[in-house]
Amino acid sequence: MFASAGRILITVGIFFAVVGIALYLSEKIGWFGRLPGDFVFRKGKFTFYFPLATSIVVSVLLSLLYWFFRK
Repeated sequence: MFASAGRILITVGIFFAVVGIALYLSEKIGWFGRLPGDFVFRKGKFTFYFPLATSIVVSVLLSLLYWFFRK
């Protein structure tokens, strides 16, 4: 029981570390979050940001990582 809980905690920790590194480096990666399929709607003081293309890229990368580590 504790082995599976430990494995889950390690996986969550690695996930948070990767997300933290990505957020830290996001300023240096200028194209990330500003792809042609990302939509920004502005009207007065209201701004709505919908990162469709970035979400697709992240989903494909995570799917490839998952497929690679499951083999």
